[in-house]
Amino acid sequence: MSGTADRLPRLLALVPYLMSHPGAEVPEVAKVFGLTEKQLIDDLQLVWMCGLPGHTPGDLIDVSWDGGEIVIDNAETIARPLRLGVDEASALLVALRMLAEVPEFGERDALARVIAKFEQAAGEGAAAVSSQVAVEVDATPDALPAVNEALRRRRRLSLRYYVPGRDEITPREVDPMRLVVVDGRSYLSGWCYRAEAVRLFRLDRMLDVDLLDVAADPPADAVPDEVTPGVFRPSPTDELVELELTAAGRWVAEYYPCESVEELGEGRLRVALRARDQSWLLRLALRLGGTGRVVSPASLAESVRAAATAALARYESVR
Repeated sequence: MSGTADRLPRLLALVPYLMSHPGAEVPEVAKVFGLTEKQLIDDLQLVWMCGLPGHTPGDLIDVSWDGGEIVIDNAETIARPLRLGVDEASALLVALRMLAEVPEFGERDALARVIAKFEQAAGEGAAAVSSQVAVEVDATPDALPAVNEALRRRRRLSLRYYVPGRDEITPREVDPMRLVVVDGRSYLSGWCYRAEAVRLFRLDRMLDVDLLDVAADPPADAVPDEVTPGVFRPSPTDELVELELTAAGRWVAEYYPCESVEELGEGRLRVALRARDQSWLLRLALRLGGTGRVVSPASLAESVRAAATAALARYESVR
């Protein structure tokens, strides 16, 4: 939270915290807010120059930290902590309801109480907005029990798995390592003997799942995929695509893993990235519109032109 963009909300949270914790020590407060002591003192120096209009000493917040103990006064106008906005509270409520739909989640009663308390604290606006969102965790009903059983008993799985990028069904044997939920979809992370590597498998793409009477034994150095930044991991066998982007389309290079990024001048970029699902690339190209174009492969460029022409034709027909 130490970036410039985070500083104002941090200060607005810092002052109420100090008002409710008189005599708090600099190291303790720095730890609470995830700051170094120097960063905290920089914030306190800024707080010391804030206050009500007039800018006289009686209008400004009085704060000192001599001896390491923080003393704050004349800050009653912002002594209450910030409330979540409707959009922030709604997002949290939707996330909590999604967690409640995860079949393997075992603390449903406690979660229901948390949701009820949060709805009451967030107010009617956030509760009304979030209640209009249907939350459904996508997983093949037959796959989930078998995957959970394999994880519990540490047994190998035999799969028939659909790969959309190649439009084919492949047989796999997988030693399961963990089950994760990302964006409402369930994924199995495990050692795939076909790929000889750790892979993520979407449960709704498992056509058949069989529990084998073989102990799961992934290699000692196998590590489950880290899914925090996203679940897509390009492979050297995935199709390589080149895009030219205008200054307004440069965000692609920041959001997706690129094999190369070349500056073309005037803010333009040429990027190369890999994707195993051409339908995703098609959607990306259409989303870019005039801010980007497909350089290669030619087949994808032609698909983009055809899809854009068809979309424009449909638009004209309803005008």
